[in-house]
Amino acid sequence: MRYLLGMLFIASSALGKDFSVYDPKSLNLAISSAQPGDSITVEEGEYINIDILFVGTGTVEAPITLRARTPGKTILTGSSTLRIGGSYLVVDGFCFRNPDSTISDLIQFRKDSKQLASHCRMTNCAIESSLVADKTKESRWVGVYGSENRIDHCNFSGKSGKGTTFVVWLGNGSDGKHRIDHNYFGPREALGSNGGETIRIGDSKTSLLDANCIVEKNLFEKCNGEAECISNKSCGNTYRENTFIEVGGTLTLRHGNRCLVEKNLFFGNDAKGTGGIRIIGEDHVVRDNYLERLTGDDARSAICLMMGIPNSPANGYFQVRRALIQNNTIVDCKHPILIGLRDAKDASLEPIETLFKGNRVSCPNYTIVEARSKMDGVSWEENLFMGKSLGIKNEAGIKVGNPQTPAAQPIARSQVGATWHDAVVK
Repeated sequence: MRYLLGMLFIASSALGKDFSVYDPKSLNLAISSAQPGDSITVEEGEYINIDILFVGTGTVEAPITLRARTPGKTILTGSSTLRIGGSYLVVDGFCFRNPDSTISDLIQFRKDSKQLASHCRMTNCAIESSLVADKTKESRWVGVYGSENRIDHCNFSGKSGKGTTFVVWLGNGSDGKHRIDHNYFGPREALGSNGGETIRIGDSKTSLLDANCIVEKNLFEKCNGEAECISNKSCGNTYRENTFIEVGGTLTLRHGNRCLVEKNLFFGNDAKGTGGIRIIGEDHVVRDNYLERLTGDDARSAICLMMGIPNSPANGYFQVRRALIQNNTIVDCKHPILIGLRDAKDASLEPIETLFKGNRVSCPNYTIVEARSKMDGVSWEENLFMGKSLGIKNEAGIKVGNPQTPAAQPIARSQVGATWHDAVVK
């Protein structure tokens, strides 16, 4: 009787069939039977150690949807995993709670290396943990493969241990062009070593490939895993209108070229080690960002330009070339601008063909610019700075005065994350 109930469905000529499922067996049968426009609804309850393989082919007008009966009350625990393989598939309303930290990949946008996800979506879901992970084992929560997928209005909170929270993979059929928007990335404890990023797009080996991903309107709060909260390792990505609150790390353009960082908000609230934007590579544009009360120094300075390595290996530091840093506002940050940070002994190439234009800095108690390299390749236009000292000789493109810096407002908590989350958690 339980199995028969599990396969109960209601036909709808307009919306397709709705399969109601209660257990792994009925779920697998429903997935194998689903057609474009159909929905598979998983009933409320806790599902322990379940491996969900959601494969299928929907259409843009009629995707196949896998959803929780009541968002947030279909809970996946233990060693449960999810793989999404196919096209036009939607996952909606699930909660992964305290996932097993020894699992290398919790959610993957692929069935396997041959069947990747394209035009798929995960929305209104959450992954959250209060467990202390084994720091010797690497575990990632979300791995995005394929092309043109979307992850939106989800919660990711409490990740600990080694392994990036959210990774976009490139190459071998994965072309990027994903959209990551309106998510809440909550507290992550400091790892004490590399491997604690919240988001990474690409890796060293694929860093010169175009990913063309959009990361926008997300909220990052106390994501303190390591120095790189976001680690860009590919080309052509856009990071815009995100809010960072008390994040002990930076948005780092670590590898790759031609990225756009615009209209992001950084609020340090004087918390220890809070950082801004770090620039490495060519043809990046960093504009219209707001950075306030950040305390980090060196790589965690509000805006930091790195030194490059001659003939740099893929995992090294490429010279900053043709960077445009424009119309950014920096308020009461301890280390507003650092040019020429050296993170490798053989890093000898200072930034060149780089322009600071129209930036406003109001940090009356701090030195505005710290130069650790030659400044011949850096030019200034229409900047207005106020600080304890300028830190460099007064260039023609820098005016000393009190800039107008109206306070910015972070993205509202109600605009990001799963719509059900706070009510269910409370």
